[in-house]
Amino acid sequence: MAILVTGATGLVGRLLVEELIGRGADVRAATRRPETAGLPEGVTLGGGFEGVDAVFLHPRAVGDYDEFLAEARWHGVRKVVALSAMNVDDPLEEQPSRQAGDRNKEAEAAAVASGLSWTSLRASTFASNTARAFGPQVRGGDVVRYVYATFEEAPIDERDLAAVAARALTGDEQDGRRLELTGPQSLSHEAMVSIIGTVLGRPLRFEEIPPAAAIEGMTAAGMPRGFVTALMERYARHQDKPQHPTTGVVATVLGRPASTYAQWVAANAEAFRRAGE
Repeated sequence: MAILVTGATGLVGRLLVEELIGRGADVRAATRRPETAGLPEGVTLGGGFEGVDAVFLHPRAVGDYDEFLAEARWHGVRKVVALSAMNVDDPLEEQPSRQAGDRNKEAEAAAVASGLSWTSLRASTFASNTARAFGPQVRGGDVVRYVYATFEEAPIDERDLAAVAARALTGDEQDGRRLELTGPQSLSHEAMVSIIGTVLGRPLRFEEIPPAAAIEGMTAAGMPRGFVTALMERYARHQDKPQHPTTGVVATVLGRPASTYAQWVAANAEAFRRAGE
């Protein structure tokens, strides 16, 4: 089975490529920088549809989704799996990821309307987002200063997301479904920092700061102000209860428990360890 992976050098794409190679699939990788792709041996670099059975659609890796999928269908592709997000039905201005370039709503809609067998992966927040939010401070000391200590969400291990995508691309059980994918635990910001400390064997402390201070600090670090502002507004809207409760869909699709946040931290501990640890 030949599968074209768009966004193959990104976080999810790389993990998906590895999953598919492990399943014996013929993987074609679409990437803007093939010379620096560094993908596993056996992956074919190139975005052509000839002989391809299924396509993984990453919303940041394709321009015109409808045109892309129409061409895929013309070449005989029969399936598309689109990466989306659990907040895809929220008002567009309330989706922080749109400020970072994601067009999840459009990508999902194009997949559904493509005439191909389709699956949409509506993912919760990626666990790796906490490496960006907390990692620099954990590497620099034992206090993490961030907003809304009690805000909760259920971060998904990107390895689980890639595994679900591989199942959807290589089988038919998930066809025609919008899969709402979360991690197995709803965790507050403060609880996540505590888990990081437990895994590292260090006593970390969470210190809540005002949103305005976080916005200034994050934009000074190079993050787009529109994204940061939308993120803070999302936290404020959902600080009393989780925006997206856990679903258990990952475990159902994979036939095993979803990875916990502690397991993700252990697998990615270098993002939090101080130099020399």
